[in-house]
Amino acid sequence: MAKKILVNWEAREYIEYKKNIKWYIGLAIVTVCLCLIAVLLQQWTFLLLVIVAVIALLTYTSRSPRLLHYSLTENGLSEGNNMYVFSDFRSFGVLNEDNHYSIVLIPKKRFAPRVTVYFPETEGEQIVDVFGARLPMEPVKLDLLDKLVRFLRI
Repeated sequence: MAKKILVNWEAREYIEYKKNIKWYIGLAIVTVCLCLIAVLLQQWTFLLLVIVAVIALLTYTSRSPRLLHYSLTENGLSEGNNMYVFSDFRSFGVLNEDNHYSIVLIPKKRFAPRVTVYFPETEGEQIVDVFGARLPMEPVKLDLLDKLVRFLRI
């Protein structure tokens, strides 16, 4: 039996922060300092780790966010091929970061990550109403990792 779709929308998977030349200069300075420390202490594994981490960071930050298709059904949230069932979450909250709105799903399991889903402002009321009918709403804030990612613009 097909599940009834309550709301459909498309949104980027994350907020893309623009990086200026100062960001790249700062990354180069930090990289050189860490490499010098590794060489002075003769920590070759740490030197390799720094180089691989910087390459991975540059690769990750150069990738544009994908446009994902979301659907809300009576059972949960569908994100592309992923399905998040309402019963796996204890509550939800709404965040507004630089005029980018998102739903944050707070899991029941202690060490499970929060799920953040961005949505267009025009669909917001309908999306929040569907979540509100199935989960309690609570205030949410950016956690330490989210603040660090935002500060580093990655």
